[in-house]
Parts: sequence; C-alpha cells; structure tokens
Amino acid sequence: MRMILAVAAVLYSASAFAQADKPPMVGDKPLVQVKPKGTKAGTKEAAAKPAAAPKGKPQSIAARLQACLDLDDGTKDRLNCYDAVIPPAPKPKPAKAKGYADCRFFKEEDERLACFNGFAESIPKLPKS
Repeated sequence: MRMILAVAAVLYSASAFAQADKPPMVGDKPLVQVKPKGTKAGTKEAAAKPAAAPKGKPQSIAARLQACLDLDDGTKDRLNCYDAVIPPAPKPKPAKAKGYADCRFFKEEDERLACFNGFAESIPKLPKS
C-alpha cells in the first residue's frame, strides 16, 4: 500500500513540474511556431493574385495584366486579379475608357471586366526574361 502511495505521489509531482509558466526553451531561445510562407497554388486566394515578381526586378503593370489572362475568361477570379493590379475606384457616370487605368472607374463588374479584357488582350506579348 505504501508503495502505491509513493508511486502516485511521484507521478503527480512530475505532472506538476511539467506545467511551467515559461514557454519551452531550446538553449536560451524560446520555441516559436513556424508559419507557412505562402498559400497553396490550388486555392482561390492564390489564383486571384497576379504572378509574383522575381526579387530585384518588379513586373510592369502590363505583365501583371497579361498574367491575369491565364485565368478563365468571364470569371470573378479574373476580375479579382485585375482589381489587385489596379484597385477599383467607381464613379457614378464614368467616361469612355481611353486606357487600362480608366477601367477602374466602372461600377458594374461586367463592364469593368470587359474593359480590362479589351486592353489586356491588345497589349503586345512581352518577352519572358
């Protein structure tokens, strides 16, 4: 009986020592939780964002608009991609668009998508470098 009582006391005291107030340490540095660097390629968030520019050389707006053409035509994903490049700023009565930057003034999503498609498809293909 004394043996069982002694084993129980040791086990309970070991669990009490395991519950420390300080976070676990490796050497003199606390452990940290590692977060993923990016999203998976198959998610909608990744599809809505234009292709990332290589480090050191930013992509031009034309290249980012052309990257949006890889998404399915007439979809919300493509419009989200265009909106990530040029954020919308709707006006009540926008004038006829003279350039791709004027497409952001259209309030209706279908009109804005058609405007961006027209300009993005008319841009000459840029060489991959």
